[in-house]
Amino acid sequence: MKQTDSTTENLLRTLPEPLLGWYRENARDLPWRHTEDPYRIWVSEIMLQQTRVAAVLGYYARFLAVFPTVEALAEADEERLMKLWEGLGYYSRARNLQKAAQEITALGGFPDTYDGLLALPGVGDYTASAIAAAAFGRREPAVDGNVLRVFARLDNSSADITKPAAKREFTARVLEEMPKERTSITAISSRVMASSGRKE
Repeated sequence: MKQTDSTTENLLRTLPEPLLGWYRENARDLPWRHTEDPYRIWVSEIMLQQTRVAAVLGYYARFLAVFPTVEALAEADEERLMKLWEGLGYYSRARNLQKAAQEITALGGFPDTYDGLLALPGVGDYTASAIAAAAFGRREPAVDGNVLRVFARLDNSSADITKPAAKREFTARVLEEMPKERTSITAISSRVMASSGRKE
């Protein structure tokens, strides 16, 4: 990866404030942005995996009406769960949601760290980071392909962003520039959380 020049460093350092300002003015009103409940954020994150926001909205509301708590999901009849998920696709997501709900219930509550969340079935790097930041205010950058592409362009980098080493380096750079205040962390997380079509 190339050495970053001072102009790029200054741009990266000053980027969070205008990005947060833009978010406050233009953010879409999405239900999972109005909560710090890890269950609701987790359900939205799993539903948003490779699925557009518009498709998720109705499913999200119906799902939470039927399974309002992680305990309700853990105890759900699998046939009812699959019927409710019908049409959203990628049915392994629903099965993993229930497996994870059972693990969370056995633990007595949600893990509140990146590593604890990452250990849950169906939770990958991006999802663990997004939940840790949005629900628990942790400084965990939710870095998907879109964020990687933007950082690579700002950095004028020719690094292959599909390679783990490049992703680790860019994720570390994003973390350096992340705000330290909880409200700003959750705002930035919410901004990123609306991205769709991402892969873990």
